[in-house]
Amino acid sequence: MPRHPLIVGTGRARHQSVSDGKPWPLGATLAGEGVNFAVYSGTATAVEICLFADDGHTELERLELPCLTHGVWHGYVSGLRAGQLYGLRVHGPHDPAGGLRFNPAKLLLDPYALCIDRTVRGDTGQFGYQTDHEDEDLSLDDTDNGAEAPKARVVCTRFDWGDDQPPRRPPQDTVYYELHVRGFTQGMPGVPAELQGTYAGLASPAAIAHLQSLGVTSVELLPVQAFIDDNHLIDKGLSNYWGYNTVAFLAPEPRYGGANPVEEFKGMVKALHAAGLEVILDVVYNHTGEGNHLGPTLSLKGIDNRTYYRLEEQPRFFTDFTGTGNTIDTSSPPALRLVLDSLRYWVLEMHVDGFRFDLATALGRDASGRFDHRSPFFCAIAQDPVLSTVKLIAEPWDLGPNGYQVGGFPCGWQEWNGRYRDAMRDYWRNTDSSLPAFAACLCGSADMLAPQRRAPWSSVNFITVHDGFTLNDLVSYNDRHNEANGEDNQDGESHNRSWNCGVEGPAPDQPEVTELRERQMRNYLTSLFCSHGVPLLLAGDEFARTQGGNNNGYCQDNAISWVDWSLAEKNAAQLGFVRALVSLRKELGVLRLKSWSWDTADDQPGSAVHWFSVWGLPMTDPEWEDPQVRCVAALFESETEPQAVLLLLNATSEESLFTLPHEEPARRWIARVDTRSASMPPDDEAVMSGEHFNLIPHSMAVLTATTQEHT
Repeated sequence: MPRHPLIVGTGRARHQSVSDGKPWPLGATLAGEGVNFAVYSGTATAVEICLFADDGHTELERLELPCLTHGVWHGYVSGLRAGQLYGLRVHGPHDPAGGLRFNPAKLLLDPYALCIDRTVRGDTGQFGYQTDHEDEDLSLDDTDNGAEAPKARVVCTRFDWGDDQPPRRPPQDTVYYELHVRGFTQGMPGVPAELQGTYAGLASPAAIAHLQSLGVTSVELLPVQAFIDDNHLIDKGLSNYWGYNTVAFLAPEPRYGGANPVEEFKGMVKALHAAGLEVILDVVYNHTGEGNHLGPTLSLKGIDNRTYYRLEEQPRFFTDFTGTGNTIDTSSPPALRLVLDSLRYWVLEMHVDGFRFDLATALGRDASGRFDHRSPFFCAIAQDPVLSTVKLIAEPWDLGPNGYQVGGFPCGWQEWNGRYRDAMRDYWRNTDSSLPAFAACLCGSADMLAPQRRAPWSSVNFITVHDGFTLNDLVSYNDRHNEANGEDNQDGESHNRSWNCGVEGPAPDQPEVTELRERQMRNYLTSLFCSHGVPLLLAGDEFARTQGGNNNGYCQDNAISWVDWSLAEKNAAQLGFVRALVSLRKELGVLRLKSWSWDTADDQPGSAVHWFSVWGLPMTDPEWEDPQVRCVAALFESETEPQAVLLLLNATSEESLFTLPHEEPARRWIARVDTRSASMPPDDEAVMSGEHFNLIPHSMAVLTATTQEHT
């Protein structure tokens, strides 16, 4: 393909000199009196660096990288400084049918860009083919989009970290709090208006004070790597609010930052660390925002399509394990290197404490497409001295064959346990035969994890997360209400395992419905914080945030998805209840199980949890098998912990009188939680072993006592 002529806008071309430079590190690196550029493309015929003026539109000069070393094009440009805007034009065969999609008319983002100059929004100029052509992507669009395309910015990585240290919370002591940088701080009292919706807003004293008052240990941020607003959302007047469509793996999303989003992000991490809070990033390495064969050409697709993406036997088409049109091929060394380099950058340069991997099953597939816990991705992380020491959390599914892999990840990994979510919801909505799964999950999913010698903290337990109903909506709606998404309410999950307590939506004039809903929320929250494993709380659930029944708010950058801070005062009782639960969990070490208790005789995990019927007797097999049984007691105790915990559980619509388990000598049990009320019972309310405790319908209680070993 012929080269495009040098484009010089109104800015003056500087005619920089280019020397050989080095093939590492990849990306644009300040070195001496200039910048070293290195770009991997094993199939390109030439790579040009395009320099732009500060206006972000005027192309000043194109410089061809002079050297090719092991697939890396590189060169050193003297005279460049931090802040320089640039993009890539990559030359090579235009053969979409063969998987090659080179088109130097399209300005590309450097995969190793550390900062980009604007929010990336879908645009017709981004497509490498003529969108109205009968041959679709087999055609070529040679319209230059350089003026409007996003640009990378050369970054000086120096930052005054002072005495910043990672909090290094032990996994069993962790409490995750999932939040959206913009949605959490937008409208938050005490956060200056100009900082709301930003990294700096999350670093503000008001935001940190709320997090500290809850007692959570680790904030898990929805995607903050630069992402794209897709064309179809823009056409509807919507945006990619959640951010699960990454276009630059090393660059912070600019819409949450000011003039220097890199520095603002670092300042946020430093402030959160100073408050004792870990920063966990929700990262999307399973796919990019370039979509399928009909998607835009933004970066990897135009740099080396066959290397970075999984392609079908007919390489015109992309393998789609993700439901987004493409899948990054982590069995390919250059693609794997990009992912690992990005992860190390966020740890070493940005000081984050761990990652939650979106659709992590896709990352763990080998060259044949089969999921394998010994895949190149898992092996590379396991031996990495940096990445193996941070928190690693998998979302354990994708859309490929055998995609649901909960419990199947390597030792050292945590997993979002969807089985836990489903079991809790089924039990508390009074579903037949729900008790065995509920009991297993309350015990840290030992049946799934212990045989593999994976620790109890491998299970990240949750009732709600960003994807799905909020806790309030879970008890207020039977059906999704996603009309605002513009897809005729066809998007989002249709099987929510929710129960509206008899009325669909708000019921302000029915106090009995409101009371039941509030009690159900307390049941869910108490179960969450009294389970083995690691709890995750969704931002706003502590004071009953609602999305009006929308269970797929991915495109709603507005009041539907933002945290409504007026509810913190309106539902102050629930907020206080959550704070007390988090504090109680920290007090009771028997709930924060570090490892299983093993019976060495048969190499099976011994249980620190004993189950009793409503009559105070050990549960029998017929009772476990009875689909109607949902009134049970669970006793948590350990020889190493001074306090035992007794949970009394009644998921039925009938009042239940429990007999406390008979013990000799009889223990004095103190009621710490009774979900009939948001107020914690007074400490002087005690009951002895063998005595009775009454639970109203749809409620539970938490009792504590000194363990037998410590009496």
